[in-house]
Amino acid sequence: MGIPSELRDMANRKGFLIASPAEERKILRSKQCTNEGVRAGFKAASIACVASAVPTLAAVRMIPWAKANLNYTAQALIISAASIAAYFITADKTILECARKNAKLEDSLRHNR
Repeated sequence: MGIPSELRDMANRKGFLIASPAEERKILRSKQCTNEGVRAGFKAASIACVASAVPTLAAVRMIPWAKANLNYTAQALIISAASIAAYFITADKTILECARKNAKLEDSLRHNR
């Protein structure tokens, strides 16, 4: 019962399905878009981390309410929330922009044929 081991092993190998050149180009472009999004997201998260850490830590030192109510966990949550939001928003926008460019490129290539 089930799938014979020869078929199962054949399906798990990379050689079972061969991608067309168009599919390979699509896969390569999507990987490039993802890498571009990760890079842009990391840059934005780094900037947001500094931009949120400086006022948060300064407020905890100078403002009496913040000194009394913001413990280390709260400070870390404020800083990390800003960094995480900046990363995902920027990465998402970058990936969508790159995908839009790729779609326009494919349309223009299709019309030129």
